[in-house]
Amino acid sequence: MKKNLFYKAYGKVLHIFSSCLSDELYLKLFFYHVMGYHLDLENPKTFSEKLQWLKLYDRNSLYTIMVDKVKAKEYVANKIGCQYIIPTLGVWKSVEEIDFDSLPSRFVIKCNHNSGNGMFICKDKSKLDIKKVCKGLRKGLKENYYKYGREWPYKDVPRRIIAEVYMEGKNDKCIEGEKFVKSGNLRDYKFYCFDGIPRLCQIISDRAVDEKIDFYDMEWNRLVGLVGLTEGTHNSSQEIVCPQSFDVMKKCASILSQNIPFSRIDFYDIDGHAYWGEITFFPASGLGTFYPKEWNKKIGDWIRLPKK
Repeated sequence: MKKNLFYKAYGKVLHIFSSCLSDELYLKLFFYHVMGYHLDLENPKTFSEKLQWLKLYDRNSLYTIMVDKVKAKEYVANKIGCQYIIPTLGVWKSVEEIDFDSLPSRFVIKCNHNSGNGMFICKDKSKLDIKKVCKGLRKGLKENYYKYGREWPYKDVPRRIIAEVYMEGKNDKCIEGEKFVKSGNLRDYKFYCFDGIPRLCQIISDRAVDEKIDFYDMEWNRLVGLVGLTEGTHNSSQEIVCPQSFDVMKKCASILSQNIPFSRIDFYDIDGHAYWGEITFFPASGLGTFYPKEWNKKIGDWIRLPKK
């Protein structure tokens, strides 16, 4: 109990004085607060430690374009082709510019510079609470996403609102005995890539009901029992059928991750067609946990750090 109170107070103090701290000092203090042990930047070994190192010393200016949900579309299209890009419905600088009447019955709307805050998935515009959506988007636009985990690529992203076509797949299924069972939710296929080599595919399923996380290798062998990086999640009860576009997604992930020590390249499979989702350099800001915990070191071994 005393330990929990200490960490809670520690976190509040750190938040208050965060703007006064250098990236390195802040990350050392914040890492200790979240992970419970000291960050070793001189000899980082785990996935978590190496991502903090990369935040500080791998400053490729292209990363800012690659995390910008507006500009990244053009960048990715030039690399792998526009056929893998989810169509854009509109881009705006402020909530007041949005013409909701012009949007289709189904769409996704979000900020381009953060992750989740302000995002809305509209499946029926006739039931949409526009005031609530606008309030969420205003809050999202104000968020300084860089400040929390010092993920520097987000710091200079021009803040925009983007709306996209709502994507829905009919073929997301699991294996249950000898039968295929429809999962009911669009899955994320997240490829963990190391200098252009995809090594793991993390599948997120059933987000709306009971989020499940599974990992498969590049031959689609299930790594039973491995979960991460969100606390409290678990594996699916059935094996997941290999998506039709798996080889295409793997090839595109390899192209997009070339010459990058670590990146996570996300895709969707919509009825056998691959669609790119996003590029992430620091999943869970490098502060999540793999279970079993030895995977933090194992995945960390795959990251070859460049020279400072």
